[in-house]
Order: sequence, then C-alpha cells, then structure tokens
Amino acid sequence: MQIKQESGYLYYLGRFLFKWFFIIIYRCKAYGSQNIPEDTGLIIAPNHSSYFDPPMAGCFMKRDLFFMAKEELFSMPVLGFCIKRTNAFPVKRGKQDMSAFRNAFGLLKNKRALLVFPEGTRSKDGKLGKARPGVGMIACNAQVPVIPVKITNTNKMFKLKKLSIVYGKPLYPPKEYKKDDYLKFSQKVLDEIKKL
Repeated sequence: MQIKQESGYLYYLGRFLFKWFFIIIYRCKAYGSQNIPEDTGLIIAPNHSSYFDPPMAGCFMKRDLFFMAKEELFSMPVLGFCIKRTNAFPVKRGKQDMSAFRNAFGLLKNKRALLVFPEGTRSKDGKLGKARPGVGMIACNAQVPVIPVKITNTNKMFKLKKLSIVYGKPLYPPKEYKKDDYLKFSQKVLDEIKKL
C-alpha cells in the first residue's frame, strides 16, 4: 500500500476532535511541543500502552503525523476505513516488511513526521517495555532526529485519569553505525522517555 503524503480532511477533523476530547474529558496537558523541528524529516517516538497513543501523539503537534499500524487493523470494518484516511500505512509484524520501510523512508525523505514506537508493541500494564531495534534502524538509515515522547495514563482512560504528554528534545542518530547500533539507539530513546 503506497501512502499518500498529503493529509486529507478526515485527518484534520480527527485531530481537532481528539484534541478537545482529551482536553475536556481528561484534562490533558501537553508540554514541549517547541522541541519539534518544523522543517525536517523526523521520528516521533512515544511509549505505548493504549490504542489512543497515536492520536494523542499527533493531535497536540502543529505538524501532520504519519503512522505505521499493524496490518490487521486495516481489515477491521470501521477502524480500517478511518485509519486508511488518516495518514496510516500497514506494517506486517514479525517480518521485514519492505513495503512499509519504503513508505517510512519516503516520508522522511520528504520531510514528514513519522510515529514509531520504540517498544514496538503495547505495554498492557503501562510500564515501559523492552526497546526494539526499529526506531534505531529507521533513524540511522534515514539520518533524521527522534523526538522521545512520554504519554501518561492512556492505559487508565476508563478510570478517567488525567492525561499528559511531553515532547522531549531531539536525539540524533550516529552518522557512522553498525547493525548493533540500531538497538542501542532505540534504548537511548527509551531511556530518555523515562527521564521526561
């Protein structure tokens, strides 16, 4: 699936609605959006404990955000229809999905912002999981900065816990790297999230 690199009306509508949903219902506060560079390809790298994390990460940014999402979501009746029209593209989990990587590198080359979870999957208890090499691999090969992002309490939304999101300062991948550095850089991003 080749992703369109221009956001449609459904993306902007969703961003507006989610932002005010989080603010009004969950008293959400956002910090550090000034840390996001405006004119470069970059990776937004949040912790992940809920399906609400992608819209949470995107709705408090001025820049449009593009998403990798597991391909199973695209076949779900309502959700599939929506995410196809809100800057998401599928990735096959557990495999080297070259189509997904081509989409990712194409977006970054064209100075877009791409969301990639350092943990690779959701943490059901809200605690940070183990780093996976994906963020490091994409950042090193594309030579783009990574914004570590800490999202708090999206795994407790049914309890109406107050939400917050903090965008950290950019981390830059090494210019010279080996395959082993992918995981090291992903771990560096995760360590920075812990500090936010």
